[in-house]
Amino acid sequence: MPSATVNLVSKCTIFPSEKSSPNYLKLSVSDLPMLSVHYIQKGCLFTRPPFPIPQLISLLKINLSHTLTDFPPLAGRFVTDSDGYVYINCNDDGVDFVHATATHICIRDVIGSIDVPHCVKEFFPLDRTVSYRGHFIPLLAVQVTELADGVFIGCAVNHSVTDGTSFWNFFNTFAEVSRGVKRIVRQPDFTRDSVLITNSVLKLPADGPKVTFAGDAPLRERIFSFSRESIQRLKAKTNNQKLNFDGEINIVELIAKQSNDHLKIKTESAEISSFQSLCALLWRAVTRARKFPSSKMTTFRMAVNCRHRLQPKLNPLYFGNAIQSIPTYVSAGDVLSHDLRWCAEQLNKNVKAHDDFMVRKFVGDWEKDPRCFPLGNFDGAMLTMGSSPRFPMYENDFGWGRPVAVRSGRANKFDGKISAFPGREGGGSVDLEVILSPETMDALESDPEFMQFVNGY
Repeated sequence: MPSATVNLVSKCTIFPSEKSSPNYLKLSVSDLPMLSVHYIQKGCLFTRPPFPIPQLISLLKINLSHTLTDFPPLAGRFVTDSDGYVYINCNDDGVDFVHATATHICIRDVIGSIDVPHCVKEFFPLDRTVSYRGHFIPLLAVQVTELADGVFIGCAVNHSVTDGTSFWNFFNTFAEVSRGVKRIVRQPDFTRDSVLITNSVLKLPADGPKVTFAGDAPLRERIFSFSRESIQRLKAKTNNQKLNFDGEINIVELIAKQSNDHLKIKTESAEISSFQSLCALLWRAVTRARKFPSSKMTTFRMAVNCRHRLQPKLNPLYFGNAIQSIPTYVSAGDVLSHDLRWCAEQLNKNVKAHDDFMVRKFVGDWEKDPRCFPLGNFDGAMLTMGSSPRFPMYENDFGWGRPVAVRSGRANKFDGKISAFPGREGGGSVDLEVILSPETMDALESDPEFMQFVNGY
């Protein structure tokens, strides 16, 4: 593997192509806790465009400027008023644009190794920057890194401004504008009139909050890929269903079972989703790998989108954070003594129960005790699932093809942090970006229940 040095070519500020209307957007109950976490760092790896890199850089600058016109908060800054409320001031102060080169690094260097190589961390701007810093620096930075045979476009966005849904809507729009789309269909919704907007004040230290996890612990980071067929096999196993030779659920058998056993069907629990099946598989395997005593309480946290859970529903394109973190607590002994379906059911119950009432309860609980989000693995027994295989990450075509891969930076990484991405081949395939201590990762890699579903094994 070559040296991972990335050379800075240029850095400038990009402003919206049209002046934004003066506007202050109040940070919500979902936005404020993120002031203590790092900027989101996600990006896409592409083959080299069929035109010179200077032309690409020029085009991306122009198109970023046009895109910011539809996303004015990203070109703003935070401001805290005399009452302690934090707002995004849509003042057109601009975003950072960085051009860098790493022409000794090839696409195969980025995607060809078992662990994610360290050089990927250098493809992102605003490394390990805490979101509170958005009072003083841009809320968005874009870095374009030229590789030997490709290009990496990395974004760092303040996590108190966007969640994953809003982040990828921006990234998709930037790509659409870059390939010549004139009318943006997925216009972000900046309204601030839901239950998420609060009168509670989050009290912060004068110099701002710090991240709540150690940033220097030894970690391994690996992408585990699961094909469509593998995911279907796993889902069928979790739901105790048989697959036919094409890898599909045997519908004829299922109908016969339903008609012959309709009384049982009514009492059977709901079908477990593919993603919950995958989460349960990982939960069991990591719990085994961590070698806990059976009494040790484990936690599996899942970030859920609240846009469709609230009544009335939020616009699916609501811009900001509209996520809540749902913990499921089960002892290590129960995780390992029960089967895959039982573990998946524990997750399924909690996610299903997170309706309008529960979203409002979480809001009310936070308003009684406003605090930053405690991100980390505080007792060594936690798993935190973020991102989503439903996010349209591979739809970022800037004009010369879809991404080869999606990767993230160093932000918010700790033992037990998992991010779910769609697989490049689509169709329900999933990539899990798994961060674990080296000894836990070693044990996970030799876990037969887990590895039998991973591509290439």
